[in-house]
Amino acid sequence: MLLKALRRIVLVVCIAGIVGMIVGSVADNNNGVVVTSGLITAVAVLVLMAVTMAERPGISAGGGSAGRGVDEALAERVEARVQALTEAGADEGALRDLVRDAVRLGRKR
Repeated sequence: MLLKALRRIVLVVCIAGIVGMIVGSVADNNNGVVVTSGLITAVAVLVLMAVTMAERPGISAGGGSAGRGVDEALAERVEARVQALTEAGADEGALRDLVRDAVRLGRKR
C-alpha cells in the first residue's frame, strides 16, 4: 500500500515539476525555476526507484540474493519428503514441478 501511495505522490510531483520547468522556461526564461523543478522531479523519481527496489524480495545492493540465504535444514527436509513420496509411488517429475511452483508462489508478495 505504501508503494502505491508513493507512486501517486511521485506522479503528482513529476507533473508539477514538468509544469514548473515549462513555466520557468517560458516566463522570463528563469533558469533557477527550471533547474529547481527538474531537480525536485529527479529526486522524486530516484526515491521511487529506491523504495521499489527495497520492496522487492531477494534484491540486495550487490544485485544478488545475499540477504535471503537458503535454509539448509528445511531444504533437506523437503528433499527427504520428495524422496519418500517418490518411493511410495508418486511421479517424481510432477512432484518436483509442484515443489517449484510452491517456491515461486512463496516468493510472490
